[in-house]
Amino acid sequence: MNQQFCTFFLDKIYFGIDVLQVQEVIRFTQITPVPLAPPDILGLINLRGKIVTIIDIKSRLQMNQNIDNLNYEKKYNIILNNKSELVSLIVDDIGDVIEVAKNQFEPPPATLKGKIRSLLQGAYKLQDKFLLILNVDKILTRDI
Repeated sequence: MNQQFCTFFLDKIYFGIDVLQVQEVIRFTQITPVPLAPPDILGLINLRGKIVTIIDIKSRLQMNQNIDNLNYEKKYNIILNNKSELVSLIVDDIGDVIEVAKNQFEPPPATLKGKIRSLLQGAYKLQDKFLLILNVDKILTRDI
């Protein structure tokens, strides 16, 4: 049995999300800030009449931010349909939809420390890289 993942990059690290949770991928669009929102909520966008909350996934994963990370015009939005609510993750670059065998799945690497490890479902060793699979439900839960 195989599983498909929408893949993307954060600081050149290869991540994946179950393709069934992804509605679409779009280029950056103008974000409306939300006053008093947590630092990992960048704001809202209007996507064809629907309000979408924008999450800074690097901030939520506690990855280091640098000046280049703040240049959102070069980023992508991965729009997720989560319990009839639209949410977008800001990512550096988009990969492909890839298919992997479920029997290649491994638990999160023990070398990963901190919050990122608790937000991963696991990983796949691919021919030329390592694919880290994010647990979307845990990422979209505020109290982690």
